[in-house]
Amino acid sequence: MISEKGKICVFAASSKNAGDVFMGQASKLGQLMASRGWDCIQGGGSTGLMRAVADAMLEHGGHVTGVIPKFMVDNGWLNPRLTDVIITADMHQRKEMMIQQARAIVALPGGLGTLEELLEVLTWRQLGLITMPVVLLNTAGFFEPLNAMLMRCIESRFMSETHNLLWALAATPVEALDIVERQLSEGVPLTEKKN
Repeated sequence: MISEKGKICVFAASSKNAGDVFMGQASKLGQLMASRGWDCIQGGGSTGLMRAVADAMLEHGGHVTGVIPKFMVDNGWLNPRLTDVIITADMHQRKEMMIQQARAIVALPGGLGTLEELLEVLTWRQLGLITMPVVLLNTAGFFEPLNAMLMRCIESRFMSETHNLLWALAATPVEALDIVERQLSEGVPLTEKKN
């Protein structure tokens, strides 16, 4: 059954080598999303934190939509357990479709793909193209160097002071969902569009 709350887009690593602390927090996020009545939309991968979130959601009655490019399906990278699968022509279409269907974004630790997705949606938020919560699940302090780099951009005047409202750091999955739900209820912080 599809949730009335809608979907949270989850960006997450597909690496098979992620440590237990990262896998555990990804599973906890999936469990909490399902128990709080959220659906998930994500990249549809069969490994890593992406798989951990999806499996936990499904095990707790959640609904997971995977959006994945055809070349990844052809390579056998699709999680076969997903509730729904949308196959796209390319990576760009994948990202656009995930964001179009989401009410919020939660980014988990990951590599180049995860960071690229996150930085693009922060750019879209900065430009006013999307208005939704963007929360970084800062497991084991993973996002602290990125947060410091973004703050350095602000301090160096490449970004406006209000651009620190584009994202929020959360230490735990509970805090991440609390931030999402509070911003959706009270209003997503708005920023200046120009620096």
